[in-house]
Amino acid sequence: MPAKIRTATLAKMKAAREKIAALTCYDYPMAVAVDAAGVDIALVGDSLGMVVLGYESTLPVTLEDMIHHTKAARRGIKRALFVADLPFMSYQVSPRQALESAGRLIKEGGAEVVKLEGGLEMAETTRVLRRAGIAVMGHVGLTPQSVHALGGYRRQGTSEAQARALLAGAKALEKAGACAVVLEVIPEKLAARVTKALKIPTIGIGSGPSCDGQILVLNDALGLSPDRVPSHAKVYTRLYDQALKAAKNYVSDVKDQRFPQR
Repeated sequence: MPAKIRTATLAKMKAAREKIAALTCYDYPMAVAVDAAGVDIALVGDSLGMVVLGYESTLPVTLEDMIHHTKAARRGIKRALFVADLPFMSYQVSPRQALESAGRLIKEGGAEVVKLEGGLEMAETTRVLRRAGIAVMGHVGLTPQSVHALGGYRRQGTSEAQARALLAGAKALEKAGACAVVLEVIPEKLAARVTKALKIPTIGIGSGPSCDGQILVLNDALGLSPDRVPSHAKVYTRLYDQALKAAKNYVSDVKDQRFPQR
């Protein structure tokens, strides 16, 4: 088996200019597939609220939801660095709340790293988690848990003031001890600027090719949704169409008494 990916591995990959491949996963079977494919980071994202639980946003996802899915996916991950999201309002109240929530994701769910959204405002929380021995991944740019405050799912960092604030936030996370930072839906030039300024890796989603790595929602990659996927996603196959066809064939076989075969 290839060597286990650790947070230190990510730093070495950035130094060697080796791109980091990350995918989400939400259960045991998909975690097994993702890990076998050779991804470097497997993320149990709170995106499960939308692609697994059917919510319109990530906001209804609870810590219990995250622990449940993290625990399931954990059993399928052997090599990849295993990361889990802290869901909305499980860490924003105080660093102590974040510490308790992160501790549960690690102790009960089996996460190796927790991911939280926010820049400067999350630096102290990141520092507290790191002092407790908890690895942290940051997330700046489009932060889906702040969708209402941001006015929707819109590109961030488009003005120079916003760009400076975003860069300052990423640097603050790095100084606080974050092992990496996700850059979501920001201009390509800004992503390149942040990536160059940081010693820790940047993981892009909808932020162009200059990031140290890329992350994609697995369900988007597999074409599991009948709905339109985000413009920055890439669909590699269309499992929804295949599943629909198989289910229709099954229904037809039962109705016409072709299943079960006599």
